[in-house]
Amino acid sequence: MRYVEAHPRKVRGAAVHDTMDEKIMEEERIRREFGDVPPEVIDAILGKKYVTIDGRIVRGYQIHKPMAIEGLEHKVRGKAWHKEKDIKDYERAKKRFMEERPELVREVIEATYLVPKVENFVETPGVKEIEDRVKLWLKVGYPVHIIGPTGCGKTTIAMHVAEELGRPTVWINGDEQVTTTDLIGGYSQIEAESLRDRYIHNVFKSKDILKADWVDNPLTLACKYGYTLVYNEFSRTKPEANNILLSVLEEGILELPTKFGEERYVAVHPDFNAIFTSNSIEYAGVHRAQDALLDRMIGIYMDFYDFKTEVEVVKAHTGISTEEAKKIVKVVRALRDKLPDVQKPGTRACIMIGLGLKAFDGYTKKDFEQLCVDIVTTKTKSPADLAEKMKLIKEVTKEA
Repeated sequence: MRYVEAHPRKVRGAAVHDTMDEKIMEEERIRREFGDVPPEVIDAILGKKYVTIDGRIVRGYQIHKPMAIEGLEHKVRGKAWHKEKDIKDYERAKKRFMEERPELVREVIEATYLVPKVENFVETPGVKEIEDRVKLWLKVGYPVHIIGPTGCGKTTIAMHVAEELGRPTVWINGDEQVTTTDLIGGYSQIEAESLRDRYIHNVFKSKDILKADWVDNPLTLACKYGYTLVYNEFSRTKPEANNILLSVLEEGILELPTKFGEERYVAVHPDFNAIFTSNSIEYAGVHRAQDALLDRMIGIYMDFYDFKTEVEVVKAHTGISTEEAKKIVKVVRALRDKLPDVQKPGTRACIMIGLGLKAFDGYTKKDFEQLCVDIVTTKTKSPADLAEKMKLIKEVTKEA
């Protein structure tokens, strides 16, 4: 049966039960607070259940069923029911729900911010050595900053270590536009509510309520609940946006500048961990972080993987044969030896070439060379530079 909007029964000008529209409005208010939550969670927050009551009947058929709060239609006869009381009940119920069922609130948060699992992860002795170093410093209590060239596997290592820590992980991707608000959160909207009380017919009472809804962003969530923070491309964010991290890493306190009173400060959870990844300073778009911040981190420089590891990584991500993977890795490593640092192709380039070969239904030497050219030209400055690289590729593929 389809529900339609019904005019609520009124006593002395006040509605004695909620219409369907009011039920929907309350549900929307809850979803603004908690995100997309299941119906049973909404019922738990509201602390009341909606049931059907007898509606209007025409020729023996019920044409609609208005909604009522269970038991309310019997309790309010002869008494006024005020919207202000409902607002207070809602706030109390919400607070009680968050205290009694924190796991449901956390489920919503985790579903929104969790980083997806790493697929096709390859662990060789070289990879495990870096993993163990990262885990050691996190265990000691220091955040780790993994620095290295593009496409060498920094982010994959960070995500895999975060997963192995066994704590939920939240993600920040740095860039030029990131601000402190993007890290900690802010007021998403100002909600205005108006109360008009006509309990006594010749007395009019008016009240406007403004509510600011605060939304936590990844850094605040990680500090508050003890999650692992993975801050990818950390050095691409302007240094002033990252100043908020100083007190987090040193004093164990996160300050929320736009909040007031006790809510302004968040004690960092003892299970909080942070892993940062950055390109070397010579790359375009990279900012040098504050020395005060770098002094509070452990820096681990990560270079390209060894030959065996790169071959295994390419095979795992593309499904090509060992011989094909070896050929690709040989060519890419030969190009690295001859190109400037910022133009050196990484393991990611090997994977891209492998996927390109797999898409061919049989390929020629010319096809292979063209795939290598297409991958390398992303960092080409001019036609003359391209011609030089094409010549280089022909030389290294001949040797491979």
